[in-house]
Amino acid sequence: MTSGDSQALLHKLQKDSFDYFINEVNPRNGLIRDKTADDWPASIAAVGMALTVYPIGVERGCMPREDAVARTLTTLRFFAASEQGESPTATGYKGFYYHFLDMHSGQRVLDCELSSIDTALLIAGVLTAAGYFSADTPAEREIRDLADLLYRRVDWQWMRGRKGLMCHGWKPGQGFLRWHWEGYDEALILYVLALGSPTFPIERASYDAWASTYEWKSVYGIDYLYAGPLFIHQMSHIWLDLRGIRDDFMRAHDLDYFENSRRATYVQQRYAIENPLGFPEYGALCWGITASDGPGPATRKIDGIQRKFYDYVGRGVPYGPDDGTLAPWAVAASLPFAPEIVLPSIAHYQGLHLCERNPYGFKASFSTVFHHGRSGARWVSPYHFGINEGPTVIMVENHLHDFPWRLMRDNAALRNGLRRAGFAGGWLEEGAARQL
Repeated sequence: MTSGDSQALLHKLQKDSFDYFINEVNPRNGLIRDKTADDWPASIAAVGMALTVYPIGVERGCMPREDAVARTLTTLRFFAASEQGESPTATGYKGFYYHFLDMHSGQRVLDCELSSIDTALLIAGVLTAAGYFSADTPAEREIRDLADLLYRRVDWQWMRGRKGLMCHGWKPGQGFLRWHWEGYDEALILYVLALGSPTFPIERASYDAWASTYEWKSVYGIDYLYAGPLFIHQMSHIWLDLRGIRDDFMRAHDLDYFENSRRATYVQQRYAIENPLGFPEYGALCWGITASDGPGPATRKIDGIQRKFYDYVGRGVPYGPDDGTLAPWAVAASLPFAPEIVLPSIAHYQGLHLCERNPYGFKASFSTVFHHGRSGARWVSPYHFGINEGPTVIMVENHLHDFPWRLMRDNAALRNGLRRAGFAGGWLEEGAARQL
């Protein structure tokens, strides 16, 4: 159980992160800024987070329901009406959307890809909105109708590539990217949505091809399905309640993905305790290595050690890269898996005052070793990111109230996708029994 003091701490953390989606938005189209940098574009993944966060805001008294309805409708109407085509300035193509969009026009920017994973995160938010706004009113009926249109429009089959694996993306004039989703990663939600599609479902063979590339490892005596960055063990869990349900891979290892994420969380803490690269501050209360902003690119000799620093990169443990950069939000997003080690770390990070002079809680990341300026102040990311703030809000909610998970357990498409992937047991069987 979470104590009253801990609940108050978590609700404050949740509210601070929630405010990102209230403020970093274009109210005319619902697009959410990727990060708090001047003239920075929107991220469709951050929009998916926003569509999931608005119902939480209503439930926690942070936003009137009518405001959440209006914001959600604005967003869904924009995506439904936006240009779908092969033009390099379109918003999307074949139901997929570009990773980054201009905040005002909604057109593709930064020469980015039509992103399979970011579209999946957007659609997960779209389906969350459809599940929550269930009233028999014109506005809420329109939300459900638009959500259905957007999900049905995604041609998941088209995005398959080598061995049936889902491709990372596509670019106009260039075609499909050479990378595919293989190895355990954040793509579980992508494969489940693609399998559950009512219009363009992929085959089970695509999921099996993905799972065949998994790596099972033992680290610090902990056996688990390996992925280095912490966010990989969280992202699909934002919407999928994976407690007690198993696919073929997890049945073979007598495990489920929730327990796997718990083990990965402990590996992260243990790595910080072991601290093989000798970074200051690392320890039982100071950990959390993931894809994050960083102080590089730079190389510096610090206390006689030559260290290489990166900017935004997929840091991970135990094999790196690790340049002494930690992400407090990633610790908070592991709350449902291991609250016994996460809560003390959140309190520790609050004591470091990484959230002073900014409105959205913890900054994205900080360095334990890189200092700059005449003051010699530690490097702290100057930005907040939508894809950091969203998991903070949602995973606190899943831990305290089981709300997003409860909502999405009732989604027929996700249930179908999980079953087609070979998942069985637990709440998935109970849901099947209710349908009979």
